[in-house]
Amino acid sequence: MKKPQFLKQKVMLKVLYAMAPVAMTAVYYFGWRVAAILAVSFFSAFITEWIMASKRGGKITYACFVTAGLYGLSLPPATPFWIVAVGAVIAILFGKEVFGGFGRNVFNPAIVGRAFVYVSFPVELTSQFVPALRGFPGGFGEWTFTASRWGADFVHGAGLRMADAVTAATPMWARRDFGHVTDIGNLFFGNIGEVFQYRGFTKILAAGSAGEVCAAAILIGGIYLLVTKTAQWRLTVSTIAGAVLLNVILRHIAGIEAVPPVPFTLFSGALLFAAVFMVTDPISAPNDKLSQWIYGFFIGMLIVFFRYKSIFAGGAAFAILFGNILSPSLDFWIKRIRARRKEKNREQTQQ
Repeated sequence: MKKPQFLKQKVMLKVLYAMAPVAMTAVYYFGWRVAAILAVSFFSAFITEWIMASKRGGKITYACFVTAGLYGLSLPPATPFWIVAVGAVIAILFGKEVFGGFGRNVFNPAIVGRAFVYVSFPVELTSQFVPALRGFPGGFGEWTFTASRWGADFVHGAGLRMADAVTAATPMWARRDFGHVTDIGNLFFGNIGEVFQYRGFTKILAAGSAGEVCAAAILIGGIYLLVTKTAQWRLTVSTIAGAVLLNVILRHIAGIEAVPPVPFTLFSGALLFAAVFMVTDPISAPNDKLSQWIYGFFIGMLIVFFRYKSIFAGGAAFAILFGNILSPSLDFWIKRIRARRKEKNREQTQQ
């Protein structure tokens, strides 16, 4: 077995740089356990790719670290480490290596890993959401969420056990299932965590996955990706536009009140994180400009539709997987339509 070498990819390094504000913000809100989750994800992804690259005589790509980072940040901050490791292995092995390695994968590997653990361990995943830590030094001075740091007196004074806090509702679930609307400013900055009442029961609003809670940090990373031309802007813009379009149609034209206002849709859940970091994956996304617009619109609209109709409040991962399935066909169809039009124009010219 040959010793594998690294395939240096400056573009992938820039994606890692863009994820840095998101990762640091996640540590601030949830503690150093988030950094441990990322470390487990990085190590598991690296070992998997190292073994596979050794078998096929290939090189280890920086892309495996991007996959590990995106996957790790898409997890709740209290996810068991063994689940983190399983998902990272699945992401690299079945999201990329089974197709022949980097550049040949059909699906976004990080999404493959995230979807797998979500479907395989739904209880473990959905029970690991916790409120965000507040004040200075926030999570920088803590390992993970604790009653004492967040305010045990506040929680106990509300008559709530800490076990209830761990299984509390995220902003999307809280709005859909309990009618509690999170402040938009808190959604934008990620300062999520409060007590609210529902039919006489006291509940705690918990933040979502570690990397999706702070829209401000995601936008900083997104601006860097776009300014450095690391990510294709059409994919990000079209995803957001598609989500906004269907949101307006359902809420303001069809009059469906269950669909939240546009700002809530944009800043809650994984929509923004997906639009900036996931949909822009250059391998699983289409290459043609028109295809990219259609692809992004499709994913953005599907995210809103899943949030409205599905039994789970999210849906970004599954929307992207459906988009990945459509991607190769989009390029083929657009190319074929153009070829037919070109041939038709040629025949008309000859006549």
